[in-house]
Amino acid sequence: MARKTPVRGQMAVLHPMRIRADALPLADRMFNLWTLTALMLAFAAVLIAPAFAQDAAPEKPGVISILLEWTPTLAKGFGFNVLISILSMAIGTAMGVVLGVLQVSPLRPVRSIAWLVTQFFRNSPWLVLLFYCILLIPFQIEVFGTTIPFPGWIKAVLGLSLPVMAYMSEYMRGAILSIPTGQWESAESLGFSRRQIMTDVILPQTVKRVLPSWMNLYAVLTMATPLVSIIGVNDVMALTRAALSAEGRVDLLIPMYLYILSWFFIYCYPISAVTRLLERKYSVKL
Repeated sequence: MARKTPVRGQMAVLHPMRIRADALPLADRMFNLWTLTALMLAFAAVLIAPAFAQDAAPEKPGVISILLEWTPTLAKGFGFNVLISILSMAIGTAMGVVLGVLQVSPLRPVRSIAWLVTQFFRNSPWLVLLFYCILLIPFQIEVFGTTIPFPGWIKAVLGLSLPVMAYMSEYMRGAILSIPTGQWESAESLGFSRRQIMTDVILPQTVKRVLPSWMNLYAVLTMATPLVSIIGVNDVMALTRAALSAEGRVDLLIPMYLYILSWFFIYCYPISAVTRLLERKYSVKL
């Protein structure tokens, strides 16, 4: 559907009809709220149900009390996961921006190499990249007689930054190509060099185009950080396994992991919500 806007003269301009967020049915707008409420109720039920079962064995502490006892330790592990995600995102973003710019280079060999690197790391399993970083990067190196250690968590940061680099490279390539060619031509007519056009005209405009995808990628990266526990990093998952082993109770398995899952959900859900808002704000309006 389209609406007509009267203008001077006898002609009219047709504008596509756009549906506003507040014009959606109430059921659609309330879907996310009901989903969030249902998840919280399910989480509470899993925690409370084992607590009522303690009547049969009153000598054992309740599930909730055990979770509260281990919360400080698990919180340190979760903070380590967040730190790994932030460092991996920063390194991957920096390398991805450079690689994305190289993908639109006027030099064909440079474009080909950048494209090959992007596609290789973009289509490689994240866990395999982590294993390669653990096995190929030494635990320490000697630089002018100084020993520089490389603990496992630094290798994990480098391993997770590689797929982030690849995805960021593709985001940048698409954002750069979405800029109208007329802006390149106008800048060239003003005597700008290609480097000046890229840094002063094109790249600043790519920020709002890349930002929603970048935030979504960070949420995905954060949820992927538990992979580092497989390669020996003491993150929240490794500490959770240690807590379960120390308690030696099978009934803690589901509540403990659901407890950790809720932390990731509470941390990542606002990021996803802000991402959707940015997508609506920066969407192309016809």
